[in-house]
Amino acid sequence: QVQLAESGGGLVQPGGSLRLSCAASGRIFSFNAMGWYRQAPGKQRELVARIGPGGSTVYADSVKGRFTISRDNAKNTVYLQMNSLKPEDTAVYYCNTAPSNLNYWGQGTQVTVSS
Repeated sequence: QVQLAESGGGLVQPGGSLRLSCAASGRIFSFNAMGWYRQAPGKQRELVARIGPGGSTVYADSVKGRFTISRDNAKNTVYLQMNSLKPEDTAVYYCNTAPSNLNYWGQGTQVTVSS
């Protein structure tokens, strides 16, 4: 059974940075595009960044230029470097394949941007 475990969230001031990590069991990274998603209170879950098996990336307009997604296939890990964080980035962040697989959702990691 594939499991995804997100980590690295926390409380940060506006303008600060965080780096999220997502470790996977199994070998899904080598063959699938991976994505970071987020869900803010009262809002639908949204895809914020996607990375293909070969490393091509796509970002939501709201995070473009501030967030960077990367992957290490040897470690079955995907990362999200988040810079210049804003209060509107506050959400629970999840990783999954892209498109997402219902069976792969983990617990997520909370990111709170507040002064």
